[in-house]
Order: sequence, then C-alpha cells, then structure tokens
Amino acid sequence: MARIPLDPPRTPLTRLAAWYSRRTYGKVLEPLMALAHNRRVLVSDSLFELSVARWKKLDPGLKDLAVMASSAAIGCSWCMDFGYWESRRRGVSHEKLRDVPCWRDSEVYTPLERDVLEYAEAMTATPPVVEDDLVERLRGRLGEAALVELTAMVAVENLRSRINSALGLTSQGFKDRCEIPVRPGA
Repeated sequence: MARIPLDPPRTPLTRLAAWYSRRTYGKVLEPLMALAHNRRVLVSDSLFELSVARWKKLDPGLKDLAVMASSAAIGCSWCMDFGYWESRRRGVSHEKLRDVPCWRDSEVYTPLERDVLEYAEAMTATPPVVEDDLVERLRGRLGEAALVELTAMVAVENLRSRINSALGLTSQGFKDRCEIPVRPGA
C-alpha cells in the first residue's frame, strides 16, 4: 500500500502528467502521481527522465538488464514490474528478465551481460563494492562512453527504486506477476 496518496491535487500540471502517462503507457504511473504532491520535484523528475531517454551510447538490452538488476537488488516490485514490461516491449527475452534476480545461477546470459549484471549489483550495494578489474573488462568491451552511460543508468535506477520503495509503491500490473526471488546467501 502506498505511503502517500496517489490522488494529488488536480492542477493543469497533474492533468497533463496523467494524460501523457495514459497515452504513453496505457495507465497513469503511480510514481508520477506520488511525485505530483511536489510540483518542482515532478517537473524536475519528468524533464530528467525525458533527457535520460535520449542516452544512446549503451546497447538497450544491456541497459535494461542493468536497470532490472538494480531494481531487484533494492527490492522494488514497482520497478521490476514496469521494467519487465518495458524491456519485453523492446525485445529482451522473458528468460533473461525472469532470471535477473538469480543471474549467477542462470545459463541464459553472455559473459558481457554477466559483467553488466555484476556491475549493477556492485554499484547498488551500500556502500558500492565495484572492483577495478570489472570496470576494466567493461571499459574494454563497451568503450568509455557506454561505460559512463551504464554507470549513470544504474545510479538513475537506484534513485527511482529507492523513491518508489520508500513511498510504498508496489507492482501496478504491467506484468501479470512480479516476484523477486531471494538470492541464495542473501
């Protein structure tokens, strides 16, 4: 249950945000309505997300896996639900998305995808536990521009997932069922 009402004051801005959300995603995104309680936060976040959507140096499939790994590490069911739906729309396989929370035990990932998933988890840990050799492997395979974008995407997803989790936002039904299995040893 959300920890903040998802029916903010009706203003031209909230009506515009709801209209855009319905048109783009088929329903009004609950994080958008939660942020709408603070006009400046809503506007800043919306402009930031529009800017993030224009980043194109990193392969979209790798970006999706990194975002999902960060969401899973934090335990944000809203982000896992929405991320699964968005990633499937972009063509990422069900098996890869399903196995993100237990990627170490899965056979579906390439070595590069495994490094991306490891990097996302390492960055999401508090404090971050990123190893130099992992960064070097990623830099060698991706290049510096894509590595910076990967790093920024994981940080962005940390922001999203932590806001949504703290505000009590849970799966909104973008995916029929969104489970975050417990990793062995976690």
